[in-house]
Parts: sequence; structure tokens; C-alpha cells
Amino acid sequence: MRRSILLTSIVAFVLVAVGLAVAWQVLLPGGPPLIAASFTPASISPNASSKTNIAAVHYALRRPATVSIYFIDAKGARFYFRQARPRAAGPYDIYFSGVVDGYLLPGETQPDRVLARVLQDGAYTWVIEATDSQGGHNQISGPLTISNADTTLPTISRFTVSPIRFTPNQDGIDDRVTMNIYLAKDLPADGLQVFLISADGSEKLPIPEPASPIKPGQKGLHTFDYDGGIDQGFEPPPNGTYTVTAIAQDALGQQVSIDNQVTIADGGLPRADIQLGQVKWSADQVLFGEALTFQLVVENYGTAPLRTTGPYSGYVYTSMAQQANTLGQYQQSGAWRVGLHCDTCQTDYPWRWALGTADSLTLIPDSQGRPQYYLMPGQRAAITGGIVLDKIIPSRNPQYFWAGLIHEDVAVVNDRVDPKFVTIVPR
Repeated sequence: MRRSILLTSIVAFVLVAVGLAVAWQVLLPGGPPLIAASFTPASISPNASSKTNIAAVHYALRRPATVSIYFIDAKGARFYFRQARPRAAGPYDIYFSGVVDGYLLPGETQPDRVLARVLQDGAYTWVIEATDSQGGHNQISGPLTISNADTTLPTISRFTVSPIRFTPNQDGIDDRVTMNIYLAKDLPADGLQVFLISADGSEKLPIPEPASPIKPGQKGLHTFDYDGGIDQGFEPPPNGTYTVTAIAQDALGQQVSIDNQVTIADGGLPRADIQLGQVKWSADQVLFGEALTFQLVVENYGTAPLRTTGPYSGYVYTSMAQQANTLGQYQQSGAWRVGLHCDTCQTDYPWRWALGTADSLTLIPDSQGRPQYYLMPGQRAAITGGIVLDKIIPSRNPQYFWAGLIHEDVAVVNDRVDPKFVTIVPR
């Protein structure tokens, strides 16, 4: 028992003495900046499964200095773990998992950029060196052996972006960009990250991976679907060309990245309404076979151009049976149109009109060169039209007619606007 107590006391005394010795050397004004350095153990197996896959690194500085930690292989090649890092005076303890700054082997090519990589199996000399502001410099070194390292990189073997120009404005044309990334190795669940980076590097926006049959980080093809935030009601990033960066990191900390580009154009939140919620109707009594006409104003108060499609303002439907579809003006995802609806209508807003005329709208060809017409932000459009009333349903005469503003396949933005109780008068 006494022997155990004595041994414990001796160990404690030695530790205190060592600590005081280091502290005293830190306080000493003279001498080289680096006081002590060590790697323990001298052999590691960085493969995320071995019990000896990490080395404890200790060093102490007498005064503030710039510190580098690197390894030299048998051929004299140098691999940095830390390079020219400013450090204050004092002791430091860190861990080394076998991963250093990225490098390529002789004759090796990679489809991506290697940012961090494990050392290959072999014998190395570790070096810790320090340089202070007065030019004082020294280094301490020792042996390190790497064995059974998991040297398979988390390679991104393919990265595509399509379309390379997209317009996040919910106009139904190139509203989304699809990014396909192929991982050659299983990674942790958070091992694959994708970012949209502005041209000046000031903005770095993460792009989340949607749910899919393939698990996050799993080897194989990963698809990212990006809408610029529009679907969540956020303004998209400003128009411009952006770098899309994918970063893959495995359990060891090996890391690769690969870049692509995408251009955002005509982006913005689409917002519009029927001004004052008001419709000017021609009459509340219409002779059978005559037209019920209307006039209203739509204002684009959002930040995105609003794509629209015909028939243009001013068109009068020649029969209640005639509809936009029968004119070949089918519903188009993302298009904006004014519509009329009634109590006895079989479909929603069967009569529809563009937000203006070809002369009043702005022509912006799509990515295929096809002409598309837009009501631009801040513009107002006066829209007129009519329907020849040639169908009387005695049980629903009179009946209500009303207007609406439709963002097709998205929402009826203004519904049942300014209903008018209309009687169709028999001849």
C-alpha cells in the first residue's frame, strides 16, 4: 500500500516538474521558439477501424510563432498537415488521423480536385517547425510508420448540371436545375455537400439533397433538384453566373471537390393581382346570342416577369362551348392568364386571355429559341374580352359570372373576383 502511494507521489511530482519546466521555458526570453514536440504512437493504421488509427501530437512554443507540421517520405516528398499557421506561446495537443493536404501520386489523374488525403503506407519522418517574428527558427522531428491505410479516395467520378442556364421564376420554363453526382465510394450520411457560390465568392449557399431511394452518402448516383428557393417563397439569388461546387468527404477525412457552372437569369418571385379586385362588366342582362364583355387591369408587382399565353386581350369567344382549349390555347404550366368562370361551367375558368397583346408584352425567347411573351415587373395590363352567351339553363338563369387570375398548374391567385349576376334574355 505504502509502495503504491509512494509511486503515485513520484509520478505526480515528475508531471508537475515537467509542467513547470515547460512553463519556465515558455517564460524564458531566449532560445529557439519550439521547445518540445512528439508524436505518439510512432505507428498508426488510418482506416477508421483500427485501434491505432490516430496519433497524439504535442508541441510547445516559447513565444508566438508560425508553425508547420509535415511529413517526408523515403523519396524526400513533403506532405503538409499544417502549413504556416500562426500560434501563440504555450503548449498544444492535437490529433493526427493520417490525413494531410491533398496530393496526387506520380502519374495519377483525378476527375475531381483532391483537398485532403491519407498518407500512403510506408515510413515517414514527421517534422514540426516554428519560426518567430524575429527570425528565430527550429524544428523537431521523429519517425512515423503508416500501415493498412484506407487509401481509396471518395472520388466524384461524374458531375453534370442541366440546364446550365435556368430562370427561377415559376414560368414553367427552365425553372429548375438538376445536378447529378456519382460517388465512387460509400460516405457518411453528411459526406456529400453541394454549394452555389457567387462569382466573387461572397455568397455560399448550400443546396440540400432531396429524399430519394439512394441514401445520403451511399455509393452511386445522387440527384439534386434546385429551384433557387422559389417554391418556398424566397427570392432566388441575383441573376448571374455561379460556381456549383460538390464536396465529398469519407469517414477518414479524405476530401475531394469538383466544380461546375450555372447561370441564373430572369429570376424573381412572381406576384400579381387584379387591381382593386374590380371588373367592369358590360351589363347584367344580355340578349341570347350577344356578348357579355369585361375589362380589368392586372398589375405585376413582383420581381419576376410573368409568362403569358393567348388568346390575346380583346378576343371574344363566339360561343359558350368555345373554350381556350378548343382554340388550341391549352393550359401551360407556369403561364399566367385571366379567366372567366360561371355557375354552370363544367371546367375551371374555361375562357381565358393573355395578360395583354403581342404589342404590349415583352418577347423573351426560351432556351430553345421559341418566342415567349411576358408582363414585366412593375407593368400593368388592361385586359378586355367577352363571351357570346348562347346557352340558357332555365334553372340557373340568371347565374353568376366572375373573373380570376390563374397561374396555371400553380394556383388560382385571384378567385371569384367581382361576381356579376347575369340574366340571359331569350329572343
